Amino acid sequence: MKYVISFLIILLHLTGLLAQTKASEEGNIDNLPVRQYELTIEQKGVNITGKEVMGMTVNGSIPGPTLRFTEGEYAVIKVTNLMEVETSVHWHGLLLPNFYDGVPYLNTPPIKPGESFTYEYTIKQSGTYWYHSHTMLQEQAGVYGSIVIEPKEKKLEYDTDLVIVLSDWTNDKPMQVLRNLKRRNEWFGIKKGTATPLNQVIARGALGAQFNFWKQRMEGADIADVYYPAFLTNGQPSQDYPDFEAGERIRLRFINAAASTYFWLTFGGEDPLLVAADGLNVVPVNRNKTLIAIAETYDFIITIPENGKLEVRAMAQDGSGFTNSFLGKGEVIPAPVVPRPDKIGMMKMMAQMDMKMGAPALKYRPGMDERFEMKETYGMQMNAEKGMKGMAGMKHHDNKKAAEAPQKDSMQMGQMDMPKGDAPMREMEAGEVPMTGMSMYSEFNYDYLRSTAETVFPEDLPVKEVLLNLTGNMNRYVWSMNGVPISETDEIKIAQGEVTRIRLNNLTMMHHPMHLHGHFFRVINKNGSHSPLKHTVNVPPMQEVTIEFYGNEYGDWFFHCHILYHMMGGMARVFSYDTPRDERMEPFPTEEITKETDLFYTWGMVDLASQMTALNVTSANIRNQFNLSAEFGYNNNMEAEVSYERYLYDYVRVFGGVNVENTIPDNLDSLSITAVAGLRFLTPYLFNLDVRIDDRLRPRIGIGRSVMIFPRLSVFGYYEYQADFGVITDFENQVNYESETVWSAGLEYLLGKNISLLASYDNRFGAGGGLSLRF
Repeated sequence: MKYVISFLIILLHLTGLLAQTKASEEGNIDNLPVRQYELTIEQKGVNITGKEVMGMTVNGSIPGPTLRFTEGEYAVIKVTNLMEVETSVHWHGLLLPNFYDGVPYLNTPPIKPGESFTYEYTIKQSGTYWYHSHTMLQEQAGVYGSIVIEPKEKKLEYDTDLVIVLSDWTNDKPMQVLRNLKRRNEWFGIKKGTATPLNQVIARGALGAQFNFWKQRMEGADIADVYYPAFLTNGQPSQDYPDFEAGERIRLRFINAAASTYFWLTFGGEDPLLVAADGLNVVPVNRNKTLIAIAETYDFIITIPENGKLEVRAMAQDGSGFTNSFLGKGEVIPAPVVPRPDKIGMMKMMAQMDMKMGAPALKYRPGMDERFEMKETYGMQMNAEKGMKGMAGMKHHDNKKAAEAPQKDSMQMGQMDMPKGDAPMREMEAGEVPMTGMSMYSEFNYDYLRSTAETVFPEDLPVKEVLLNLTGNMNRYVWSMNGVPISETDEIKIAQGEVTRIRLNNLTMMHHPMHLHGHFFRVINKNGSHSPLKHTVNVPPMQEVTIEFYGNEYGDWFFHCHILYHMMGGMARVFSYDTPRDERMEPFPTEEITKETDLFYTWGMVDLASQMTALNVTSANIRNQFNLSAEFGYNNNMEAEVSYERYLYDYVRVFGGVNVENTIPDNLDSLSITAVAGLRFLTPYLFNLDVRIDDRLRPRIGIGRSVMIFPRLSVFGYYEYQADFGVITDFENQVNYESETVWSAGLEYLLGKNISLLASYDNRFGAGGGLSLRF
């Protein structure tokens, strides 16, 4: 009986099925106080890092204004688009009518340039939330802001509050950032000091671990992909709040509005009291080290000390930078400093545990259900003897009423001891206090979150179980679930009156913050019946997290990774109640929401050397790729090729094209034009293999590889062999076989994101050096 009562309380709290709420959704808001806001989104120049670039602002600022409400009010928010591109606003974490959720083309109309759209909904909850654009990568450019909702009855004691919006900032256009990730340019890792060149790997005795990663077609352990010149607190790298008086109790409302950065939160002085997660109150717990995932919110209560001002620090998870704020007056009380994670140490640990990685992000047969086989093949598997040391401290949790799955494969990797090593750290600033034992996996789980009330559902409710393996390919920057990006899959059907239990099994080396629109879900942890309710859940590398929610909505709701570049790379799904689509959405086809995850990205490179000039251009989406390559030697040798490729799965693609080259060495008077077809394959150990045959039935095999041996310095090589057995060719002098060998090798030194120094030798063109320019 107590579970039924608890369930009814959850329904009342999370769905707003009170009479006044239901009446308001039907248009009767006479008895509700109305709170109105007007937001204007426009493009304008902003200067955050000393360089003015074009950003997107809300009411002229980044972040946009804080919208404050009281639970039970009726919100009327008019959004005007003054940009030259369409936009949208999603109300992250709010329970509202499907039509106002804010995902353009899925459930809400896009806001066209020069037009306005008014969002209206009843405020059914209290807590800390936020809003952001859900159009392309506009959130990265500045379209985000905070929401604070006061409860009808105050339950926590504090004097005032302060919203702290954390974010990351790039001076590059976000779409150019994604293009750079698609082309696999190493510049971001080099720029922020997180690359692991071969000299460092060897110096740490990790060459075997590196070969293990290469064997699984991975360069190394990864934490974050994008270089950011600044991390921001309320729009600035650092903020000072001197007006707080000694003894004041402040509720700090943290919102991670970053596009792709997790932050470690640490506090000077006494440990703060964590009181809420994702807007909902939790059993208070003192906690001075918290990893806040992208799109999560956490509320802490702190007390301003008698003498001194507190530092609140948010360090990027990969250690590439931080942002901070200071509260109060006087001498600074520094926050503990989180050491930079040891990526090479992590590689050694994973190799020691004989972990199998590299689940495909792009399956050969996307329509075939292979999720359980994928989990079995690529899930967390460890050699028993090799893994014992790494397994120290690992825990299993008995989750009351969870019934999600056998627990044998749900080990908490966050509890593993990391190998000790000389992790790189920046020099500490004066007054900073070191904090030890922090790394990519250090102690991460949600066990510290305990709901203030029971959250279990009645046992007699029907349950639908869904397994979603989180999959990705760093080489092509394709992200998916069960090896299928959103552009190649159907909706996941959700039934009203049914519990949907989702097992999120992360088969990648990166954390993924998974967000479900329009719902709160239980995150099953050691607290069992008091497992917390959240709208965003972090799924750590090679871990499995189970969430579940009750189907009490209608329409289509988006579910996606909140790393924006992962979402744009395909890691998303639509959860559908299979109800009639709102007729107001008829002019806006749903297909548009998936098209933006399957765009073509084009990039190229020109080599200007003393012995030759080369051009390479690529244009690709998830399955298709077009290539143009041309090489011209100043000794009158040349080769050019145009081809089309179709990816069968992550590492294999078939291709066809036309090749042009001179037939007589050092002479351009005679050119041969041939049709070619074949297979291109990224092999274990990351060799690019090209196997082909041309219209003269001449087979050819080519293989190439590039390796970073020092920071910024890479060595590369290519070998190609072509045979002619005379099937078509008429040889002279009774010759019945000819062959041709092409090879090249060289060094490349990165000067910047788009320029490198080049030195190479090619057996067709000779030796020389020059510049390599990327565009």
